[in-house]
Amino acid sequence: MTFKNQVIYQIYPKSYLDTTGNGVGDLRGIISKLDYLADLGIDMIWLNPIYPSPQRDNGYDISDYVAIDPVFGTMSDFETLIQEAKKRGIDVMLDMVLNHVSTEHEWFKKALAGDPYYQDFFFIQDEPTDWVSKFGGSAWAPFGDTGKYYLHLFDVTQADLNWRNENVRKELFDVVNFWREKGVHGFRFDVINLIGKDALLKSNPVNEGKPEYTDKPLTHDYLQLLNTASFGKDSKSVTVGEMSSTTIDNCILYSRPDRQELSMTFNFHHLKVDYADGQKWTKSPFDFAQLKQLFHTWGEKMSEGQGWNALFWNNHDQPRAINRFIDYKNFRVKGATMLAASIHLSRGTPYVYMGEEIGMIDPDFESMADYVDVESINAYQALLASGHTPEQAFEIIQIKSRDNSRTPMQWDNTANAGFSTGIPWLATGNHAEINVVNEQSGDVYQFYKQLIQLRKSDQLISEGTYQAAYQAAEHIYAFIREFEGRKLLVLTNFSNQPVDFELLTEFVDSEILVNNYTTYTPNQLQPYQAIAFLV
Repeated sequence: MTFKNQVIYQIYPKSYLDTTGNGVGDLRGIISKLDYLADLGIDMIWLNPIYPSPQRDNGYDISDYVAIDPVFGTMSDFETLIQEAKKRGIDVMLDMVLNHVSTEHEWFKKALAGDPYYQDFFFIQDEPTDWVSKFGGSAWAPFGDTGKYYLHLFDVTQADLNWRNENVRKELFDVVNFWREKGVHGFRFDVINLIGKDALLKSNPVNEGKPEYTDKPLTHDYLQLLNTASFGKDSKSVTVGEMSSTTIDNCILYSRPDRQELSMTFNFHHLKVDYADGQKWTKSPFDFAQLKQLFHTWGEKMSEGQGWNALFWNNHDQPRAINRFIDYKNFRVKGATMLAASIHLSRGTPYVYMGEEIGMIDPDFESMADYVDVESINAYQALLASGHTPEQAFEIIQIKSRDNSRTPMQWDNTANAGFSTGIPWLATGNHAEINVVNEQSGDVYQFYKQLIQLRKSDQLISEGTYQAAYQAAEHIYAFIREFEGRKLLVLTNFSNQPVDFELLTEFVDSEILVNNYTTYTPNQLQPYQAIAFLV
């Protein structure tokens, strides 16, 4: 097994299963569902951060890298999870947030207390630059009452770590090795392409200062050092870097095997194709031509350059893809299976976000009182301030909020979807019909199982090259995979109408490997049909 034939399943631990009745998901809840995950066939579960944290940024503000937040359980629970998962052939991937640390972490507290050793763990300057924080406002905040400023590219409580300092690197490499010794083989590195900062940070009015700290050449050096000192010692390791505002050329370098950096990279360009003028908090139909072009460009260039993509439609920061890209009220099941085929048959490692395998959709929340995500609450106020009516503003929150994907996993049709006996931390959605009990024998779940098994059994899917096809077709996204003389043509219809096409000559006598319909009308794709022809 390599990461190329694996499928990774993302769990937002807070929302998977609550075993204590406090309304928050926990590690024991995940342990209790390992048989379900083994049945699905996934190889690794990625957990969003489970460390102690003030929770200013959903656990991405870590106050202790080598402990478990009591809300999720104990270190003993975690060790049990590793052992029980291993028995079922499942490994664990942890979220490593190594660009910044909570200001509640002892390193920052010691720096603030005046310890020069720890002050060098951070970027502290007499004068702030003009950089803008990813969460708005200046990326600098006063460092106590010293008259100096510290850098925080994210929340004011998330101080950026100074990777130029060898002591910082050693501490962070030790963190990765601590979890490796617990039996962890997977690591997802949060915004890891921002760690290569210069010794003296300079103002830059271009793009809010991003060119000064994004994808700097030094980042590659640091990743090679991290690889050598930690996960590179483990032949089973799987690593993925979350790349902020990145480029294909850099992602090839981050993920090309001979570079000894990471297994693969995440990028988010394809999930901005429904942003009007690049703005998230807008209501706009998705731009299919742009989506297709992004998939083809990344698919072909990463294939040619020997890089490797992490493939995904959903995660904890995005509304559900079915709502964004599908006429889900009429074609939820066909749309869900088409979206699955479009990435699981492509070149890269597919990620399944919890609930995606049963076709979960966004909740139908009725008022702002149902939302807890701070970004959504702030955006609602900003929309009102910019002249939207409450109805217009709420409509935008409904389609764009991160809470859409954070609603509890829908296990059954009981009051709280089988998630908790208490009051869930976030309301459950539309679980009366869409739940594991109903869906496990249904088309979406069974189609996911088929795709996951195919990747394991056929090197054409796990190893083949990627070539764009049918680029001029208005509603069709299609590509050809090729490996050792075999070819697979994958066709997907992103429309709720039948679409005519002409089958490429070399596939006229092919066999159908995958089809999310039971039939195939020659030279016509049904609404949201996904079909793959093998020669």
